[in-house]
Amino acid sequence: MSRSLLPRHTALAGALALAFVSTARAQAAPSDNATALPPVVVTGNPLGSTDVAHPATVLAGDALVLRRAGTLGETLNGLPGVSSSYFGPNASRPVIRGLDGERVRMLGNGAGSLDASTLSFDHAVPIDPLVVDRIEVLRGPAALMYGGNAIGGAVNAIDNRIPKQPVQGVSGSVEGRVGGAERERGGAAVVETGNGAFAMHVDAFGRDTEDLRVPKYRPLEGGQLLDETNRVRNSASRTKGGAVGGSIFFDKGYAGLSVDTYDSRYGVVAEPDVTIRMKRDHVGFAGEVRDLGGPLKTVRAQVNHTDYRHEEVEGTGEIGTTFKTKGSELRLEAEHAPIGKVRGVLGLQVEDMDFSALGEEAFVPDTRTRKQALFALEELPWAGGTLQGGLRAEHVKVASSGDADPAEPKFGGADERTFSLASASIANVWKFDAAWSLSGGLSYTERAPTSFELYANGVHAATGAFERGDPSLGKEKGTNLDVALAWKSGPNRLRVGAYTARFSRFISLDASGDTVDIVDGGTTESFPEYVFRPVRARLNGFEIEGAHRLLDGAWTLDASGKIDLTRGKNLDNGEALPRIAPLRATLGLDAAQGLWSGRAEVEHATKQSHVPSTDRETPGYSIVNLALNRRFTFGESNDGLVFLKVTNVGDRLAYSASSIDTIRGLSPLPGRAVKAGVRVNF
Repeated sequence: MSRSLLPRHTALAGALALAFVSTARAQAAPSDNATALPPVVVTGNPLGSTDVAHPATVLAGDALVLRRAGTLGETLNGLPGVSSSYFGPNASRPVIRGLDGERVRMLGNGAGSLDASTLSFDHAVPIDPLVVDRIEVLRGPAALMYGGNAIGGAVNAIDNRIPKQPVQGVSGSVEGRVGGAERERGGAAVVETGNGAFAMHVDAFGRDTEDLRVPKYRPLEGGQLLDETNRVRNSASRTKGGAVGGSIFFDKGYAGLSVDTYDSRYGVVAEPDVTIRMKRDHVGFAGEVRDLGGPLKTVRAQVNHTDYRHEEVEGTGEIGTTFKTKGSELRLEAEHAPIGKVRGVLGLQVEDMDFSALGEEAFVPDTRTRKQALFALEELPWAGGTLQGGLRAEHVKVASSGDADPAEPKFGGADERTFSLASASIANVWKFDAAWSLSGGLSYTERAPTSFELYANGVHAATGAFERGDPSLGKEKGTNLDVALAWKSGPNRLRVGAYTARFSRFISLDASGDTVDIVDGGTTESFPEYVFRPVRARLNGFEIEGAHRLLDGAWTLDASGKIDLTRGKNLDNGEALPRIAPLRATLGLDAAQGLWSGRAEVEHATKQSHVPSTDRETPGYSIVNLALNRRFTFGESNDGLVFLKVTNVGDRLAYSASSIDTIRGLSPLPGRAVKAGVRVNF
């Protein structure tokens, strides 16, 4: 395969766009101003089924506005089965059922983010929640649709930058936010316009924050307690970006393009004088043709290209390390005509990513990763419910360029590994009646080791360890079983689910017990050695969530609750897997009357004592949060929401058990804070 698929992808995008547009007819598309997404889960659900067997959570509308934080990880933290890696307030990836990093696939409109956030905990995800319309979280393996990188789950941020439904006239929204423990000053604006046959989307966002305020504490760094403070050092940030996109509609589909940029500057909590300058530019194409007749019913296509740059700037202004990623992705899905009662989708996915790390602190060589996959998903209604089954075959090639300068050996010579992967799943949803349903899924997944799991060899500043990859690593293999019983009647609902995941080969980063001495400017510093190695592992857990209407009249009062637990174990040494959230419970009361609504909740996390010998226990905590909201309307069809939130009312000192040990003692969770905001839709 050629070194880069970008020229091919660009040409293919143009050809696809031409093919889609050439099928347009003289009549304009329907004039319905339907910019809202359908109420069904779209992530991992190409057939648009209303009943999805695998557990999914959707955030949209007012619920998303009120949960928005500076990162996707913190926005989603606290949802059933979801915690965050929390490397301070600026870098936080979602952790799903104890799995994080490369095992959780970050998506934007169904396409891979293609950044460097899985390489290190201090690397942020270049997706800002301020301009996202909807976030969907798949808990459990989504590898069938998105590859081995989704062996633990997937998070899809949907922003409508390529409109998929016709637009008439002008609509949009404006949102502003101030306050919080980080003293945020942020805002975003989205405008969409169209005439039924053409739609255009424009958005812009910006956010500035200061060092995070926390309850008074003594930071713990390298085993030493520092002076007491109530600020997390070097945690300020500035982020901005925007996008322009447009779509052409015809009687059987659409074709659209978008261009967006994300630019962020933020401090690295682990290093008091290091700032990260991150920039991502992205170009995307998406299109769909429906009602084709013949063996294919619908064809959907996506082509995306990302250019990502990440610089770590020392206090002197010198750039210590530069990470660059250029990646392209092609995704085709074809829904075939029904075969009896069977509906199904066939798909092709191709990814091409070049990664480079320049600078003295680079601990991974330049690498190239190529992926090609074919997948199929079939669905059959039967007496026992709706049965889904699927297969995915994937080929992955990971190549290292080796040492840039043979005179300074670090990574060895050039090397290349290839992996043939297979994933399969079967799931069923059985609806007893209109209120009750039972779902279950069994899946087998395989993941290729990443470039850093294979070829890392150096000091990783974010973890304070010398990390060593293993070029001989085999593919990661896992089996997952998930069952859930759900009930819903009006505003009342309950879901009880349990899961287990077993890995015969789980790629784990473990301490070897040795230290590595690094000489820098005549000074020798010792670092603990951590090695990527395959182990047998098991994760078990459960999730319970529900709500009940207590009062129903002029005033409504609803009680809601959630409790979840994940336990992970390294079966080779009998120790717990690291960075797993403890038993967590949330109890809330929601009251509403007319245009007013409010919420009071208590979040509780127990002490996390199930940790490996290389980690420390994390104390439990209870945090009270309050919110007051008022909706308003103006004009004929305009509305808005004003909100006021008080978080951590008791100003309790708390730490995240899913953070790495080297950062946990430096960055507690936010202290008591007040945040206000307004969103206007027009």
